[in-house]
Amino acid sequence: MTEPTHDETHGALGSRLNWLRAAVLGANDGIVSTAGLVVGVAGATDSRAALLTAGLAGLLAGSMSMAAGEYVSVSTQRDSEKAALAQERRELREQPAAELEELTQLLEERGLSREIAREAAEQLTERDALRAHARVELGIDPDELTNPWHAAWASFLAFTVGALLPLLAIVLPPVGLRLPVTVLSVLAALVLTGWTSARLGAAAPGRAVLRNAVGGALAMGVTYLAGTLLGAAGV
Repeated sequence: MTEPTHDETHGALGSRLNWLRAAVLGANDGIVSTAGLVVGVAGATDSRAALLTAGLAGLLAGSMSMAAGEYVSVSTQRDSEKAALAQERRELREQPAAELEELTQLLEERGLSREIAREAAEQLTERDALRAHARVELGIDPDELTNPWHAAWASFLAFTVGALLPLLAIVLPPVGLRLPVTVLSVLAALVLTGWTSARLGAAAPGRAVLRNAVGGALAMGVTYLAGTLLGAAGV
């Protein structure tokens, strides 16, 4: 059985980390936006039906918006990758010598001597010229282009999971406990997502956790104040 090369292993790990980071950020968006929405409504009314309606509307609108945005964004990236591969394929067909020299120079820039870089470029070209140029020059694996549907579903699910927490926290407890339960649950979740995103990015978690918690608390405070003022005005 062929063992994966270091580059292949590193690339797969990087891809997984990117997906995990996107999922964590999507869940974080779901937590903050839905929490701000339901806490704002809670400032104006204690109706469970109104809170549930607002929360579900925010969850569905947010998750669909996230999915659509990811689909469009990743589709654009995929189109760019396809265009770059098509251009590389054309250049290999029309000027193979120049492309071989370009690959040699790229390998030299990675620290190989001229002789070894030339030999490696020739061997890679004989094996699969397009793959060699795609990976070395473009940083693309022709067999693993970005998938917009995967990105869309991942964003949809991540946002939905994140949004469910404040929605359930605001509608399940008794009236007198709704706000404290929601605020504490949301802040705990934001601490977790902040810590996770920092660890995935190999950064110190302290600042990320603080930013997340303060941002979420500010969002809930502002929307609650707005809802309270609107409720007092009879709007």
